[in-house]
Amino acid sequence: MTGLIKACLWQLAPCSCLLCGAQNRQAICADCVQQFFSIPAVRCMRCAIPLLTSDQLCGQCLAAPPAFSCTIAACDYRAPLDELILALKFRHQLEAAPALAVQMACAAAKAPHAPELLMPVPLSRARLAQRGFNQSLEIARPLATLMDRPLYPQLLHRLRDTTAQSLLHPDARRENILHAFAPDEATRDRIRGRHIGVVDDVMTTGATLNEIAVCLKRHGAVRVTNLVFARTPSH
Repeated sequence: MTGLIKACLWQLAPCSCLLCGAQNRQAICADCVQQFFSIPAVRCMRCAIPLLTSDQLCGQCLAAPPAFSCTIAACDYRAPLDELILALKFRHQLEAAPALAVQMACAAAKAPHAPELLMPVPLSRARLAQRGFNQSLEIARPLATLMDRPLYPQLLHRLRDTTAQSLLHPDARRENILHAFAPDEATRDRIRGRHIGVVDDVMTTGATLNEIAVCLKRHGAVRVTNLVFARTPSH
């Protein structure tokens, strides 16, 4: 496509920044990237919770280490960045997924250990039918391309439909998701001995991601890294 045709198409169908609304050629404009993503937060290496000091691990991860080895987060789950996830997840603005993936890839590029392959957090059949798409998979597709890693959407599947974690008290989330995942028979051999990256939109308590890591470790994964767009700060 020539530059002239591209310019004409741009005038016919301009793009607006998903954060500030300014006309822009990218889903997130350069000013918003500079404002919200240019200064990385100090985070716990394991769960990515924001820290006030330069300690590598938070107190909770020191006291009760999760099954996953590392969490990479592009930002905190707070206004206005939460609107990017809400637009994707509940307003079906799928064009937000590649924009999230770009910021996640930038964050992942700074990590010392890159996963060998990626998988999205799987949805149950009922939730997938209700929503029409898996937001984690929509993010994982462009992220896998940006990171040059293979993507296995069916590496794990949900054994049962669970109550939405967002509807539960934090103390009930671990029990809700317990034993909810299992490897797909066709891809089981891709788990053993591998460093696996698990892609999700938001990490809140980490119960779902921890249960996935438990399952992957049980079937031979040597390391599990979470790649999330946003991490919910502790309150």
